Amino acid sequence: MKHIINTDNAPAPIGPYNQAVKSGHLLYTSGQIPIDPATGEMVSGGVREQSIQVLENLKAVLEAGGSSLDDVIKTTVFLADMADFPVLNTIYAEFFSEENSPARSTVQVAGLPKGSLVEIEAIAKV
Repeated sequence: MKHIINTDNAPAPIGPYNQAVKSGHLLYTSGQIPIDPATGEMVSGGVREQSIQVLENLKAVLEAGGSSLDDVIKTTVFLADMADFPVLNTIYAEFFSEENSPARSTVQVAGLPKGSLVEIEAIAKV
């Protein structure tokens, strides 16, 4: 059975989807973009500021689903520009410890919702 997860501590979905779905002992998050949940607006700044907001949003969704960043098994990172990879890695390392980092794929994409520079989705254990 699947359980829908939504929280006010992360941005509301901008389409016909939910922030996360829990099935069994796994939580699947939708991709998070750098929208400030308090204002509903994209955060200002570059990939550094956007990456921080994306990971804070992801953390809020995971917690709403009974999980945490420590429980993440796999992430997929979407970047508008692969040149931002080093900056993303620096911020990512602040949220995921080296000894507990999840598996990860990072891909450059032609575009992201609302002109975002970064989007991250995750699969976590519950």
